Amino acid sequence: MITPTQPERDVRLADFPTLVAALDYAAQGATGVNLHGLRGELAEVLPYQTLRQQALDYAQRLLAAGLAPGDRVGLVAETDGDFVRAFFACQYAGLLPAPLPLPTPLGGRAAYVEQIRRMLDAARAAALVGPAGLAEWVAEIAEGQGLTFAGTLADLPAEASAELPAIGPDDPCYLQFSSGSTRFPTGVLVTHRALMANAVAITRDGLQVKPADRAISWLPLYHDMGLVGFLLSPLCAQMSVDLMPTGAFVRRPLLWLDLIGRNGATVSYSPTFGYELCARRAQNAAIDHLDLSGWRIAGLGGDMIRLPPLREFEQAFAAVGFSPKAYVASYGMAEATLALSMAPLGEGLVAETLDVDRLEQDAQAIAATAGSRARDFARCGRPLPHHELQVRNEYGEVLGERQVGRIFARGPSLMKGYFEQPQASADILGADGWLDTGDLGYFSEGQIVITGRIKDLIILNGRNIWPQDLEWTAEAEIPGLRSGDVAAFSVPVEGEESVIVLVQSRSSDAEVRERLVQDVTDLLRLRHGVEAKVTLVGGHALPQTSSGKLSRSRARAGYLAAQTDKAVA
Repeated sequence: MITPTQPERDVRLADFPTLVAALDYAAQGATGVNLHGLRGELAEVLPYQTLRQQALDYAQRLLAAGLAPGDRVGLVAETDGDFVRAFFACQYAGLLPAPLPLPTPLGGRAAYVEQIRRMLDAARAAALVGPAGLAEWVAEIAEGQGLTFAGTLADLPAEASAELPAIGPDDPCYLQFSSGSTRFPTGVLVTHRALMANAVAITRDGLQVKPADRAISWLPLYHDMGLVGFLLSPLCAQMSVDLMPTGAFVRRPLLWLDLIGRNGATVSYSPTFGYELCARRAQNAAIDHLDLSGWRIAGLGGDMIRLPPLREFEQAFAAVGFSPKAYVASYGMAEATLALSMAPLGEGLVAETLDVDRLEQDAQAIAATAGSRARDFARCGRPLPHHELQVRNEYGEVLGERQVGRIFARGPSLMKGYFEQPQASADILGADGWLDTGDLGYFSEGQIVITGRIKDLIILNGRNIWPQDLEWTAEAEIPGLRSGDVAAFSVPVEGEESVIVLVQSRSSDAEVRERLVQDVTDLLRLRHGVEAKVTLVGGHALPQTSSGKLSRSRARAGYLAAQTDKAVA
């Protein structure tokens, strides 16, 4: 019978020069990665000692296949042992792995093949490694691409003896494609030095990892929060981690909570929608078998934090030991490896209830008063040690407390730049090391509060309107709408901005659809003073990023393309 690895060990919190040095050290203990299947069953145990041995073997086999140190290798990121082995084999071989997304359930084969080809081209990849279940897809993707190798790990030369290169802190570690929330995914080049700086900040300063800690995740390994947060950082702290496929969570979200209790996990993260999905399922499912009393860090990251669903989660699972003090709000991005700030442990969510009118008109974070339009924002903590955050106005001037502006970041975890895209790098990364994050926010008692993305902001008659305000209002107050059913953005119409709201409808009844359009239109007019053009789309029609966030830019592009097609017709 396969049993999970055990957590007891002497902890060394990521103070290593490289990722390979971290694995060399972790291999001396008894901890490792535990991989679970679609029904939560334990499919494979991969102790760090075994992972190191297998990674060294596959490193030589990759080089024997004709690859050379420095080559880029696309890795289709299935949550299985082969992805983990391949990723670390690349580390020992001096190759640069680029984790790639899996096909989406509603996506089509042709679209996926084209997507991966474009990502391989952006990475100038020499090889593509995929899971056995996608072997035919991998072959199709590789056709005519001039790759040195394409296949599964089992397709590599059976025996090989190659000299492995020495790996230094300033060598490239991996290529992280951004989520694509505002553009086609761009390769973020992360060095070993940047990764280890972030791993130290996360494990030592943010999570304050303890010897008995254990992590669990359903987040995809091609996303920075899944890869860095729940594969690389746990390894760098010799922490055992349980990984379950994202598809398993989507089908059975309560499996996540079941594994937390069953395996004694203490650290796990999710975007808000993950907690929301669990709370919704708990309404019609038995939960008394769950035990969340040991969950000390229920992290939040990857999207805007929405407080109402989190309050529903804490109420739904209080009876099985969940404490709202476990919530830890975080802020970060792939361009900073992962984390830039984390809220203090043990305090739970600290909310700021702001006057929306003052926020929209004056860019001031003023506390709401009775009768004013209000919205809650979560404090996301102070910058992690050796990292800095600034809030600046449109002229580049640093703003004071509670003044909303553009967020800039600097620190040892930042990327060197986008891979082979010097202009895109120069557009956001200054010579002084400051990164323009593209996010908006303000400081409150030294903690950063995120209010939105600058590219998503709707500017209407001098007002700054956050699209999520419109989306969340409709989803919360219109019966039948769920989280993720609404996308708001603006488009130019005769020289002025017009607000467009796309709403997913699962009904084909004409009266129901007409009523939905009218209800959303009236609600946004009443609550926000916005005259919006509401358009219905099919269920699951709104595009998402690799991390499960709504992609407003792609929704907007799709809408504009549809309008162009109509005009041509």
